[in-house]
Amino acid sequence: MDVNRPVNDAQREYFDRAQRVLAGGSLGNIYDDIILCEGNGARVRDVAGNEYIDYLLGSGPMLVGHRHPEVTEAVQKQIQKGATFFATNDQSIALAERIVDACPCAEKVRFMVSGSEATAYAMRAVRAFRRRDLMLKFEGGFHGMHDYALMSWAPARPPDFPRAVPDSAGIPECVAGQVLIAPFNDIQTTTELIRSHHDSLAGVIVEPMQRLIPPQPGFLAGLRELTEKYSVPLIFDEIVTGFRVAYGGAQEYYGVTPDLCTLSKALSGGYPLSAVAGRADIMAGFSPESKNGGGFMPQLTTFGGNPVSSAASLAVLDILRRPGTYNRLFETGRKLMQALEKLFGDAAIPAQIVGEPPVFDVFFTDVPITNYRSSLAADAGKLNRFRQLLLERGVYRGDSKMYISIAHTDADVAETIEVFKDAIDQLR
Repeated sequence: MDVNRPVNDAQREYFDRAQRVLAGGSLGNIYDDIILCEGNGARVRDVAGNEYIDYLLGSGPMLVGHRHPEVTEAVQKQIQKGATFFATNDQSIALAERIVDACPCAEKVRFMVSGSEATAYAMRAVRAFRRRDLMLKFEGGFHGMHDYALMSWAPARPPDFPRAVPDSAGIPECVAGQVLIAPFNDIQTTTELIRSHHDSLAGVIVEPMQRLIPPQPGFLAGLRELTEKYSVPLIFDEIVTGFRVAYGGAQEYYGVTPDLCTLSKALSGGYPLSAVAGRADIMAGFSPESKNGGGFMPQLTTFGGNPVSSAASLAVLDILRRPGTYNRLFETGRKLMQALEKLFGDAAIPAQIVGEPPVFDVFFTDVPITNYRSSLAADAGKLNRFRQLLLERGVYRGDSKMYISIAHTDADVAETIEVFKDAIDQLR
């Protein structure tokens, strides 16, 4: 097992070039000196020639693996016909039809490029529909990088509920007054907040699995019942869970149907694409016909729904809906989760494996993880050390989350478990 991954002159040169021309020396996602240049299946390679088993998967989009031949073929075939038109095209129509068939809440679809765009438009759609401004989100929930999304995403000193605090410089102070913050998995506190503010609420947005924290039994169903009682639209942010935990997303997996959902990552197979899907009456705000009622939301997007990304997505969905695909995905993730749980237990290291088999991570604490505040008890320094130990041994992952793909083989899993053993021994 190679624990001294070589760093050559090419890697140093790329790293130095990045420091000179990229703000922060990176794309803003991961800050390390590894420069990737190639991906194939469940493996990636850096410019120094090191190969890694990939559990970052582009932060989730590569659910079918890197460079899947069917996805590549679909993209190449479409490129021969044209890359983008800024106009409605055959591939985007076919993809919208597929999303409507797959997602329980979807009656209409509108395409964007990024997850941040999708959640921003979903929030705007419910504000236009309800003619109200106030949004409720959950502390620790991540909905992209726009101003509303960055309210109480990762507060270092969380204030009392429902006060929101910005997680970035440059956000106008007035935005905090338009967002209420509730604790995830706490239906009692959430009920009190919605009951008190329902007349002013435009909508509620939630990750059905918040980052890695699964909903406790009855939480999503209780939230759905509560929002229906007060006619407040409910948005499931399924950027991560959409087409990952089930073909119909978390709304199928957990059996709760929202009014709108947002989709990206696994949907697009590595190509830039996102979507808002949901109830026709709420989605009507995207139509110019709603101008007369004052509810029109113009949405111009140069690349949203472009035929190349749409063709890639159609190929991905063809692969995902084949019999046995999700059984295999879950079995792969389950083996890794169970191995980690046993190894940490044998090593007497307090740790919890949190998430669902297609995406999970380690929390170094013995405190049950049910929401953002309980997650603060975890030892972030130990997680970073564990990540570094894995990296040195050829397992690539992000700062948080281990994403599983259908491209991970039994051999990949066996090798990863051996890496886990060695890294945990060093960590101990």
